[in-house]
Amino acid sequence: MTRRFLPGATIGLMGSGQLGRMFAIAARRMGYRVHVFSPDSDTPAGQFSDCEVTGAYEDESAVRDFARDLDLLTFEFENIPRETIEWCADECEVRPAGRILHTAQNRLREKDFLSGAGIPVAPYCAVQSESDLAEAIEKIGKPAILKSAAFGYDGKGQRLIAQVSPPGEIWRERPGDELILEGAIDFEREVSVIVARGTDGAISTFPVCENLHRNHILDITVVPARVSARVEKSAADLARAIAEKMELVGLLAVEMFLRPDDSLLVNELAPRPHNSGHWTIEGCATSQFEQHVRAVCGLALGSTEILRPAAMANLLGDLWAEAEPNWAAALEVEGVHLHLYGKREPRPGRKMGHLTALASNAEAAIAAATRARDALNGLRRED
Repeated sequence: MTRRFLPGATIGLMGSGQLGRMFAIAARRMGYRVHVFSPDSDTPAGQFSDCEVTGAYEDESAVRDFARDLDLLTFEFENIPRETIEWCADECEVRPAGRILHTAQNRLREKDFLSGAGIPVAPYCAVQSESDLAEAIEKIGKPAILKSAAFGYDGKGQRLIAQVSPPGEIWRERPGDELILEGAIDFEREVSVIVARGTDGAISTFPVCENLHRNHILDITVVPARVSARVEKSAADLARAIAEKMELVGLLAVEMFLRPDDSLLVNELAPRPHNSGHWTIEGCATSQFEQHVRAVCGLALGSTEILRPAAMANLLGDLWAEAEPNWAAALEVEGVHLHLYGKREPRPGRKMGHLTALASNAEAAIAAATRARDALNGLRRED
C-alpha cells in the first residue's frame, strides 16, 4: 500500500528558489515541516523553511544526512543530478520518481518519451556532430532551432537556424555538446496545462493557461486562455495522457504550441510547480503549490475551479535598474496582489517576483496587471 504523509510529517525540498518558497508557504500552512537543501544560504525557500541545509548536490554524505531526517522528498526544479536523487531514494520516499526528473531534464530524452507515447511534438533530430547537423537540417528543413539537450531554460542554450545559415558556421558556434535540432513551429499561441496525479491514480488538471513571452522569458500568463472549448479539452487530455504514461505522483506542467488549425504540439515538460501557475494562489480554489503538497503526500486532490479571471505578470530585475520600484503605486490598481521572492540582488532577466490581477475577464486582468507593473517605474519609493 502506498504510504500517506499527514500534516506533521517532514517534507524535504531539493532546490531553494521562488517555487520552493511558495511550496514551503503552502506546506507549512497545512501543518507540515519543510527542510530545504541547496548550494546557497538565506534563499527564497529557506526563508520560509523549518531547516535550511547548504551543501553541494554532488556531496553524497551531505545529501544522505539531509534525506535521513525526512519522511518525504520532492523538488522545485528538475536539474538535480541523477545520483543525488538515487541517494535520497535510499533514505526516504521520493515523489515524483527520479526517473521522471531524469526524463524531463534532457530535451532529447523528453522528446523520445513523448514521441514514443504517441504525443504530438515538433520534428526533431539528435545532433552529435557537424555531419549530424547537416543531415538533420536536410531532414527537418529551415527555419529550425538548435538547442542544448540539457540545462536549458528561458531561451538559454538555443540558436535559430535561418535559411542562409551554413552548417559549418552553426556547428562552430553550437550552444553545447549534446544537441537537438527542432523544427521551428508556426503557432498562434503558447499555452500550458498543469496536471496533478495522486498516489491513487486520481488526476486533476488546472485550466489552460495562455502564456505571453518577451525575450524568451514568460512575461504574462492569463486564465482563462483565449482559446476554444475544443482546444481547452484537447490540451487537458494531452496533459492527462502524459501524467498517466509517466505514472506521475506529483505535479507536471505541460507547455504546448497552439497551431493555426487548432492542433497542439507539446514543447516541454516540468515535473514541478511552474511559473505559468502562479495565478492559482489568488485565482483558483486550490493553488498549484497546495496541489503539489496534496499529490506527493497522498491526500485527495483539491478543486481546480477558477474563482475569477486572472493575469500574472513577472517582475524581472530590470525594474530595479534606476530605483527601487514604486510598490505603493502598483498596489493602488484594483485587484492586484504582489509577491516578492526575497532575492537580495536584482539582475537583468532575473525573476524577482510577480503581480497577479483578478478581474471580470481575461482582457481586463491583463490590463490591470500591465498597468500595475508599469506603475512600478513611475516614482521612486518614498523614504
